[in-house]
Amino acid sequence: MKKFHMFIRVGFSAFLHIYLFSDIGTDYGVVSVHHVGILCENLERSLEFYQNILGLETNEARPDDKLPYRGAWLWVGSEMIHLMELPNPDPLTGRPEHGGRDRHTCIAIRDVSKLKTILDKAGIPYTLSKSGRPAIFTRDPDANALEFTQVDN
Repeated sequence: MKKFHMFIRVGFSAFLHIYLFSDIGTDYGVVSVHHVGILCENLERSLEFYQNILGLETNEARPDDKLPYRGAWLWVGSEMIHLMELPNPDPLTGRPEHGGRDRHTCIAIRDVSKLKTILDKAGIPYTLSKSGRPAIFTRDPDANALEFTQVDN
């Protein structure tokens, strides 16, 4: 009841601040990253990369006809990438050569050397982690940076 009286006296903004940062804390139940949205100019070209080169599978349960643009949902472990065929507001040129110095999505993998072989065979450029850890950075056909970091478990 005290919070309600403060709302009346000082207005909604102060009420919201007091309510959000008082006794309820900041634990609102974060579970995981559900999906990452990635813009693409041409869905088929992007699917060629993500499915045929990286080996990601489509989540057939996700609707592809409910949104006002074309797209696809791809499994990355138990999470997903949502490819969205929409205009990209970011410049495609002038981006850092090393994707680790740009906005990027990081995917945990078991074997960086195997991915390196796959990218070499496909003629796709990449850079290795500047820190020396087992990680590789590349870009998709729309210059979106991707990091693949090797994990043990």
